[in-house]
Amino acid sequence: MDLFGETSNWETKLAPILEKYKGKRHPLEYQNIYQLLVMVVLSAQDSDANINKIAPVLFEKYPTLNRLSKADSETFIPYISKVRNYPTKAQWLLEIAKTIQNDEDIPLNMKDLTALKGIGRKSANVILRETHKPAEGIIADLHVIRVAPRIGIIKDSKDGIKAEKDLMQVLPKNIWSEIGMAISFLGRETCRPKPKCEECLIADSCHYYLTEVI
Repeated sequence: MDLFGETSNWETKLAPILEKYKGKRHPLEYQNIYQLLVMVVLSAQDSDANINKIAPVLFEKYPTLNRLSKADSETFIPYISKVRNYPTKAQWLLEIAKTIQNDEDIPLNMKDLTALKGIGRKSANVILRETHKPAEGIIADLHVIRVAPRIGIIKDSKDGIKAEKDLMQVLPKNIWSEIGMAISFLGRETCRPKPKCEECLIADSCHYYLTEVI
């Protein structure tokens, strides 16, 4: 059941954005799974642009998980000191590196990813999507949490876990892998805090557009 208390065919309604954004890479500019893992942890409560800026120097110094596992916080922290909440994130990443040791041993399933420090469901969903693994949930980042209720798919919630759970109940599993990122890109580009409804591919199915704009 969606916001309107009815079962809507959201797969069809969301098809235009699924088509537009399908397979589009996450805005984090990573080169491999190790870099993706590190950057996802660093990007929590920070901007992708900021993480992209510090990444080249960071990965030049620590090109692999194994190299990072040999670091201590004193030498590591200067490389991420411009990141929000960096002291905690440094602890998380050093612990992850010491736990996993090698790039090829990075787990690619929800259970093992979320067992790692600093990786919640949102981060795990991003990693699974970017590595083309079967979806075990839906990416619910800040853009999705803001935009999905505006469209009318779910009720408003500031809680990412609740938003994800509600989306999983309404949307068919075959679109889980791509729909979160598609809504996120829509939120970044079109459905901004001040939305550009006239440019939106799904305005005709949008609760906000139909009730507030027309």
